[in-house]
Amino acid sequence: MYNNIYENRKVLVTGHTGFKGSWLSLWLKLLGAKVYGYALSPNTNPSMFRILNLEEKLDGSIIGDILDEAQLNSTLGEIKPEIIFHLAAQPLVLLSYEQPTMTYKTNVIGTLNILEAARKTPSVKAVVNVTTDKCYENKNTIHAYSEDDAMGGYDMYSSSKGCAELLSASYRRSFLQNEGSYALATARAGNVIGGGDWARDRILPDCIRAVMNDTSIEIRNPSSIRPWQYVLEPIHGYLLLGQKLLESGDKYAQSFNFGPDNSDTHTVTEIADEVVRVFGKGKVNIINRSTHYEAGLLTLNIDKAKKVLNWVPTYDAKTAIHETVEWYRHFYDNDTDMYEFTIEQIKKFEENIK
Repeated sequence: MYNNIYENRKVLVTGHTGFKGSWLSLWLKLLGAKVYGYALSPNTNPSMFRILNLEEKLDGSIIGDILDEAQLNSTLGEIKPEIIFHLAAQPLVLLSYEQPTMTYKTNVIGTLNILEAARKTPSVKAVVNVTTDKCYENKNTIHAYSEDDAMGGYDMYSSSKGCAELLSASYRRSFLQNEGSYALATARAGNVIGGGDWARDRILPDCIRAVMNDTSIEIRNPSSIRPWQYVLEPIHGYLLLGQKLLESGDKYAQSFNFGPDNSDTHTVTEIADEVVRVFGKGKVNIINRSTHYEAGLLTLNIDKAKKVLNWVPTYDAKTAIHETVEWYRHFYDNDTDMYEFTIEQIKKFEENIK
């Protein structure tokens, strides 16, 4: 897959101890890459990173802060990666209300530190900066946001990611136009579901916790619509984008949306109800309140990714929920090797891509 572009190639994944970072790191290993990670320690217990024992599986796992410029520069200088997938972030909307300074420092200054460290490392040929679908100035209309729509964001998380997008575009124009510089692209995706996520205030982890604890699934915003997608969908997009950057450089140094087809949109309540149906137990309780503002409607236009990268959604929402619930079911039943089961889910997804 991916023209074998990752085989024996040094890849750095920031945020490798997180949910998506763990999935990406494992998939890269299966593709034959030499995978190195740079991130804080896992901030959930359980954590997918520890469950899969990825510290022992990767070629290098560095515990570090992207705000620590000296350690970051030293790490890149030692590893000499050819491509960086930047996922390290403060990724939660509600936490950004509680810790706005930390959110902005991590998501904006941390990103700038990554881009600068990459510029000081001659081996780096490409950087994929992963942001979010929430980077747009969301007007809560049926408009599906395209890559050329205005950046914005109501809450501190969303606006910090809008800033990271603007930073990336400015950085590309200011420093990456010369021959020999690396190619920088941004990837916008969000509301990802899949096994191994235990973050707070996310619908699937909240559902799983409630079901396992025999408590009601409490829904704050029952009618909110998001671009729900299986975790491997955007990661497939990141890998395709990385491939194109390595092969063709600046031609693909742009922003790309990765999301479901707009015919496959669902409310929060519909997602929770489907989890209960697949799990075979649980109860949804609509509390219909939230302590902070959260957007009611968000959809993405994914035409550009389809046309330019030949990327298309593979699983619909129901399939994504089924795969996700199966992962958690096996984990809590303690009846299988979760490392091998996760690999099986990746290989199954690969077959569906083909």
